[in-house]
Amino acid sequence: MKITDILTEQFIKTGLPGATKEDVLNALIDLAATSDKVQDKEKIREAIFEREKIMSTGVGSGFAIPHGKTDAVTDIVGALAVTAQPIDYKSLDEQPVRIVFLLIGRDSMVGPHIKLLSRISRLMNKEEFRSRLLGARSPSEVLDILRQEEATYLEA
Repeated sequence: MKITDILTEQFIKTGLPGATKEDVLNALIDLAATSDKVQDKEKIREAIFEREKIMSTGVGSGFAIPHGKTDAVTDIVGALAVTAQPIDYKSLDEQPVRIVFLLIGRDSMVGPHIKLLSRISRLMNKEEFRSRLLGARSPSEVLDILRQEEATYLEA
């Protein structure tokens, strides 16, 4: 499964406003909840915030990957935001975050969920890729950048 299999323009936001980690997470959860795969937005919110209590999903280099598993979705759902301003995300490297990729998986779909987390992390480890995302002005531009990067990743 590719990232672009679950992420469409509908689930991408550039210039996302928000002053806090909670603001951004809530906005992304609301965005993801527009998917017809979502059955209960509040259960998703609960899963994401419970996971955040365990350890920050701000993994470093200005990137966070909040994620959780719940029976409130029928399939894997994702949403991506590039924030308007850097936000304090309590990241592992203590640096602010601007790229946030939300991933919600079904309880019974552990394998695909972990594979997508791994693929997202690998892509976001590339500084040039993150820079291109930060410069994107529209959801379609973000999606194009993701498609290009995934194509090179799949060819490797």
